[in-house]
Amino acid sequence: MGIGELLLLAVGVSMDAFAVSVCKGLAMKKVTWKQELTCGVWFGGFQALMPTIGFFLGTLFADAIQAVDHWVAFILLAIIGGNLLKEAFDKEEDCEANGDMSVKTMFVMAVATSIDALAVGISLAMAGDVNIWLAALFIGLCTCALSSLGVKVGNVFGSRYEKKAQMAGGLILILLGTKILLEHLGVLV
Repeated sequence: MGIGELLLLAVGVSMDAFAVSVCKGLAMKKVTWKQELTCGVWFGGFQALMPTIGFFLGTLFADAIQAVDHWVAFILLAIIGGNLLKEAFDKEEDCEANGDMSVKTMFVMAVATSIDALAVGISLAMAGDVNIWLAALFIGLCTCALSSLGVKVGNVFGSRYEKKAQMAGGLILILLGTKILLEHLGVLV
């Protein structure tokens, strides 16, 4: 997986955290750079950790399912991307405005937004030829930056960009999964 693909993956995976960060910013009267950075570090740290864990879990059984690994990667990314798209089109789901930045709240939110990243890590193990350390670094830094920005965007603009971010993230993940599948099937070189 090349640098461009890793960057796209990082953006796609970080969109959930961005959307939650927008909600955080929406709930705050005045946002400080410390609050922006706190949100970014929590979300970015967990978004980097979870695909790394998923990758090593995936390598444990990668040999056993090598014949269908491309299908597993495609299905996982398509499900995650599909869920992001579903959330984006869900009319009833609005962001729950909660400006709480306590350790307990941030831990729970960071874990909740990074569960998908665990599955992405498993799919990266199935995709083969992926430098997980570089992927985790890109995902973590991208999520940190976008989450920090999301707090500010939410505070200034409201939730206008939350759904668009989820749609973009979902489409990116589905397209990357499709690319992995087509490469393994020999359709793309």
